[in-house]
Amino acid sequence: MGIFNKLFSKKEKQKLDEGLEKTKSTFFDKLGKAVAGKSKVDDDVLDDLEEVLISSDVGVATTLKVIDRIESRVAKDKYLGTNELNSILREEIASLLKASEIENKAAEVSDVKTPYVIMVVGVNGVGKTTTIGKLAAKFKADGKKVILGAGDTFRAAAVDQLQIWADRVNVSIVKQKMGSDPASVAFDTVQSAVKQNADVVLIDTAGRLHNKVNLMKELTKIKRVMQKVIPNAPHDVMLVLDGSTGQNAFEQAKQFTAATEVTSLTVTKLDGTAKGGVVIGISDQFQIPVRYIGVGEGVDDLQTFDKVEFVDSFFKQ
Repeated sequence: MGIFNKLFSKKEKQKLDEGLEKTKSTFFDKLGKAVAGKSKVDDDVLDDLEEVLISSDVGVATTLKVIDRIESRVAKDKYLGTNELNSILREEIASLLKASEIENKAAEVSDVKTPYVIMVVGVNGVGKTTTIGKLAAKFKADGKKVILGAGDTFRAAAVDQLQIWADRVNVSIVKQKMGSDPASVAFDTVQSAVKQNADVVLIDTAGRLHNKVNLMKELTKIKRVMQKVIPNAPHDVMLVLDGSTGQNAFEQAKQFTAATEVTSLTVTKLDGTAKGGVVIGISDQFQIPVRYIGVGEGVDDLQTFDKVEFVDSFFKQ
């Protein structure tokens, strides 16, 4: 718990617990019904458990992994009581997520001598612009000089919302008129960041539902023009997913990872939804780290994702 204490305050841990409350209560309600009147974990219980996990948006592939692990334990121990199922599930999901942990492809801010560039992608409505604002607040609180790039030039509301966040956090913003080339905005932003000796650049991008080819072309162009100023930019391509959409978040992740090299994931809107299990499946299925999760509306409610503590809050009763 030592590392956790350094990363999370009691307030943040409480917020994580509260943010997962609806997911947790729904999950355990389903689990309780699945094992009602049964004393041992048998094939019927495993079938019901499979249904519980899938309906909790953990995802089919991850669910099958969990079921296989529990089946192995049943075969080895010969007898497992349903009263042990909660702790077994907790152990196996934690073990699964730890096993799937990979090195983050994105460099850390402190490792980059030039301004650190994060290109944020995702469809409209997932909380992309809000995430950028909250990230700006996080970096600013750490003493970093931050510049925002309003690259979603197709929606006036997106530019206006980003301007509100820039004013709120008191950071600079680079924007152009509506309909401008997003790549041009990105170029101006990183050029301005270099001139101002900024530490972090956060580039918003259009959240329109493209087909894969058009999306790939647009994001590739944005990357290419930024690299004229900073050769290895962007240092992180962050995909924002709406956790409350459940399986639709999986589909969005598939589309964007097919269109561009995504290096980190942020899952928003986990508070107030029963679909928080999607984080377990996404973390397991995509070889991309979940870097942040959103568990509330406040500026401080975008939390660094910790797999161990997520599982702890998920199973806390």
